[in-house]
Amino acid sequence: MAIVAIVGAGMMGSGISWPLSDNGHEVRVVGTHLDDEIIRGIKFDRVHIRHQRAVGENVTAYYLSELDQAIQDAQVIVCGVSSPGVDWFVDTMTPYFKPQIPVLLITKGLMGSANGDLKIFPTYMNERLPEQLKDKINFSAVVGPCIAQELAAHRQTAVYFVGSDEKILEYLRGLFSTDYYHVYTSTNLLATETGVALKNAYAIAINIAIGWYQLSGQDGLAHMYNPQAALFAQALHEMWILTSKLNAPMDEFVNLTGSGDLYVTVFGGRNARLGQLLGQGYSYEESLKKLDNVTLEGVHILNVIGTSLPKLADRGIVDLLDFPLIMHLFAVINQNAEINIPWDRFYRQKRN
Repeated sequence: MAIVAIVGAGMMGSGISWPLSDNGHEVRVVGTHLDDEIIRGIKFDRVHIRHQRAVGENVTAYYLSELDQAIQDAQVIVCGVSSPGVDWFVDTMTPYFKPQIPVLLITKGLMGSANGDLKIFPTYMNERLPEQLKDKINFSAVVGPCIAQELAAHRQTAVYFVGSDEKILEYLRGLFSTDYYHVYTSTNLLATETGVALKNAYAIAINIAIGWYQLSGQDGLAHMYNPQAALFAQALHEMWILTSKLNAPMDEFVNLTGSGDLYVTVFGGRNARLGQLLGQGYSYEESLKKLDNVTLEGVHILNVIGTSLPKLADRGIVDLLDFPLIMHLFAVINQNAEINIPWDRFYRQKRN
């Protein structure tokens, strides 16, 4: 059995402890500086207060101040922080990184460069390492449709583990796979990581139509499925264009890590709730207050994309006209623009 240290005790960080625990591994969940209440609850009665569920018997909770103890003899490190916490994770964990210890990222997102270039987190993390560790730490990632509370409840779930080393991916697959957590492997890192990052932003846009329905209600036999489907299709269309421009093969993107992950994200979570509030007529600032100013990974990636695309367009790499949905949502969030979905600019046929 392996010793696995998960850094980040939020919904998904702790969520992935269930398959590990069910496989008999020793799981050490380390809270960040934001997770003290969660860790306190697990230490008290083993119940994760946000999951409202007891963790596995072989799961031990650690405060951040106990990190040294938690990482001792660990054979795998899992990054379970939110995307805004990636820099913190690398800076905090660098003293504990060793070439023989793989790092598995649950965190999904992209980082933008000054010239607009987009970097997936495994690449970005490697670049932040000190010279003696660069290109020596294996960063793999979990991609695909997975709501943490459903994983904790043993709902059937299918994901990819993606990375550059097939042997390490198979090793990780063996640790995590169960009869309900189905893990496939792929070395198509760029396309899959890009797709699962983008879906958080596009899930906000699709939920605008759900907000319209919540506001107006049913009209006879009519619901609001047509606009949701149209927005879903345009979201995949824009995601496909961007990943193509990044020269990323599209095989896995079009299934679990693209349409599958976007589909499940539309149905729940904070990004979905934000879209619904916007669709009900609330401004972004008003919506944020209703959400208690929580961290919104969809907004984080939206700001990265909305800032990078114009720079890439100036360099002739993309055409901004290919991204009407994401750029409109960027204007709604950052420029207080009113929602006016640009339907007539969807599905452009001309391609370079």
